[in-house]
Amino acid sequence: MTAANANTPTSHNPEHLAALRSKHESLDKALDLEMQRPKPDELRIQELKKQKLQIKQQLEG
Repeated sequence: MTAANANTPTSHNPEHLAALRSKHESLDKALDLEMQRPKPDELRIQELKKQKLQIKQQLEG
């Protein structure tokens, strides 16, 4: 590994970015499904939103 590669964040890796986007999309779908339930689990919704935000921050960082 070269010095340049050692300082490159993993989030700049195309495969890692694709995986993050896929996970973000999956969380979005799970959030939509939970919100459509007759009695949505608010704690689950909070957790899904938190996970989506963390991934969004990684994608932007």
